[in-house]
Amino acid sequence: MSLTIAIAQINATVGDFAGNSARILDFAERARDQGADLLLTPELALCGYPPEDLLLREDFCAACEAELDALTARVKGIAVLVGHPERRGYRCYNAATLIGDGVRLATYYKQRLPSYEVFDEERYFDSGEKACVLSLKGVRCGVNICADVWEAGAADLARAAGAEILLVLNASPYHIGKRERRTAVIRQRIASTRLPVIYANLAGGQDELVFDGGSFVLDSHGTLCCQLPQFEEALALVEVVD
Repeated sequence: MSLTIAIAQINATVGDFAGNSARILDFAERARDQGADLLLTPELALCGYPPEDLLLREDFCAACEAELDALTARVKGIAVLVGHPERRGYRCYNAATLIGDGVRLATYYKQRLPSYEVFDEERYFDSGEKACVLSLKGVRCGVNICADVWEAGAADLARAAGAEILLVLNASPYHIGKRERRTAVIRQRIASTRLPVIYANLAGGQDELVFDGGSFVLDSHGTLCCQLPQFEEALALVEVVD
């Protein structure tokens, strides 16, 4: 049994819900036509990163929620793991929701919220506490979001919950040596979990941040199996064999 996963390395714009949604849908349809079962998007792909104080506006969160509903209704013949903010009462989460054929199938909340250097996520988001494992064509896929994999904990919870592979949504900005640093960190998680990792990163720029893409796949031994280009949008398909 096999599962074909497409990596959507997209350039999302903060606040352009309709444009970001259209881009995700375009990538989803292209991936579906190439035989993919699942499209993996970057972190907060639906609203763009970093949304910062816009998250404090009720109309911003409501508009993003409405666009997620619209995207869910449009996606056909493929599942999509979408990064987006999700408000629940007074709480707001950095979320990833699996959608497909008109329904929301599962949602994961980011557990590790960075608040250093260019990041200020603890100001806006609440932390998730639970693992999320998706069963797709017999393959059990754990979900993490960006900083979740930069330290031990969230990936281990996914492994303990039965994950066989780890899907990671990212908005990881560029600096010299960052691509090598990312793969080194992911190899540390693989060493403790033995889970292959599919890492989807944002491309493009927002304010002073540059997102270089460079998405990749590492197998359970830490061997590089797929490397997407830097500084441009890209779509790549990988096959996971059970």
